[in-house]
Amino acid sequence: MPVDAISLEVFKNLFASVAEEMGVTLQRAAFSPNIRERLDFSCAMFTGDGRMVAQAAHIPVHLGSMGASVRAAMDAFDDILPGDVIVLNDPYRGGTHLPDVTMISPVFAGGEIAYFIASRAHHADVGGMSPGSLPLSTELYQEGIIIPPVKLILSGWLNDGVLDLIAANSRAPQERIGDLEAQLAAHRIGANRLLDILVEQSVERAAEHAEALIDYARAMTESAIARIPDGEYRFTDYLEGDGQADFDIAIHVTARVTGASLTVDFTGSAAQVAGNVNAVAAIVRSATWYCVRLLADDEIPVNDGCYQPVTVITPPHSVVNPDFPAAVAVGNTETGQRVVDAVLGALSQAHPDIIPAASQGTMNNLTIGGAGVDGQPFVYYETIGGGCGASPSGDGLSGRHSHMTNTLNTPVEALENALPLRVTAYALRDESGGAGRHRGGDGIVRRYQFLRPANVTINSERRRRSPYGLGGGADGKSGRNTVTRERDGKTETLGAKQNVRVAAGDQLTIETPGGGGWGKPTKAKARRR
Repeated sequence: MPVDAISLEVFKNLFASVAEEMGVTLQRAAFSPNIRERLDFSCAMFTGDGRMVAQAAHIPVHLGSMGASVRAAMDAFDDILPGDVIVLNDPYRGGTHLPDVTMISPVFAGGEIAYFIASRAHHADVGGMSPGSLPLSTELYQEGIIIPPVKLILSGWLNDGVLDLIAANSRAPQERIGDLEAQLAAHRIGANRLLDILVEQSVERAAEHAEALIDYARAMTESAIARIPDGEYRFTDYLEGDGQADFDIAIHVTARVTGASLTVDFTGSAAQVAGNVNAVAAIVRSATWYCVRLLADDEIPVNDGCYQPVTVITPPHSVVNPDFPAAVAVGNTETGQRVVDAVLGALSQAHPDIIPAASQGTMNNLTIGGAGVDGQPFVYYETIGGGCGASPSGDGLSGRHSHMTNTLNTPVEALENALPLRVTAYALRDESGGAGRHRGGDGIVRRYQFLRPANVTINSERRRRSPYGLGGGADGKSGRNTVTRERDGKTETLGAKQNVRVAAGDQLTIETPGGGGWGKPTKAKARRR
């Protein structure tokens, strides 16, 4: 039977269902609130030569970079066998940052590797110099255990030594084991479902449709690029320091459009820095591809074909392509968001009627560690939503995760049940969205009271430089981090990136940025409720 529009749609959903079911399994089996509640994980399916065929609707920065991890695993082993599961987290081998642990499994057909399935989950702690493994580091070695491609499962047998090594380097070893086993469960489900498809539809027909889906996505992405007027479009945005010093770090973009091809060149961006905001090239490519994907039809399958018409240039020794072992802990979360702002800023010059103003531009990373009432260590990580940028078609959403993060919030009940914390405020930050014909979305106010002493690390952005408005719209309001001490009631303003120790009774308040406004206001607009 030939490939046609109906069969292509059927296989698109069949392949995506493999990744979706993996994700459901991973969520339900996970131990940590970060994976179970926030859904900080991603699952995808790849061809035998490492090209992505299908993904679930998970985390954009994971999915665009996961193919590099699959290829790193392929390069590391000459003998990938049935029943193997390879694990890695090295950012310089296709990873993002060390807490994101990637698993890769082969799926065999006819004695050969036909496909790979992969998952990536953010583990709350993998060691390093501060709880949560997102420290204010100056080299990768300070950020946690570095896992090169290694077989966690060998032909169906667990490599206990590897599992014990990873757990021993975490402040919460039992939680690490639980989350790793949840990933393994997801892989068993994914492999079984994919094998069911190969049996029901035939190996040849599945392969034919995998290639057709990749070709279709490439053609549709080329069509979307062809609608951009040919030309060169430039934009520069800045990061606010590297956790070691407060200074502007340029992210410069030149987007060159020629027919159906697009080159996004980051030449002119800052040199790599001492601190933790360096982003490996896989992250920058992922963030760039995400921006291009936004221009295309929602029904286009997200796979390797979406990336083929886009060339990304990341100059060596720079903040967007650092040399090992440069620190990269929040290059994934913060620099990835700024790459999006810079690329969309450039494309807004070509598509002012489509591109929205800047969203909050940060993930507001918060890591907390300490000892509970029972003396057992606890570690917690979350990102916090903010305002989305307004667009030519309407106001920005309030209190949402945006762009390179696609997680949920951690519910107050789940957080308070698992940790010695109380959430004393959780609300929209009124009037923080930028004014305009369409207003930017409001940020969030989230306040934590500590019931036990703890070590807290904040990695955030847009505390000095506000999210930009477009088309005459006003900038969104920048964020703010403060701590109020129980001992004297005094409130201290914290930096965008800071490590701080807190005592029982202290309260930490994170006020996240609002989104930029779009268009010149025609009249005063009532605030949304």
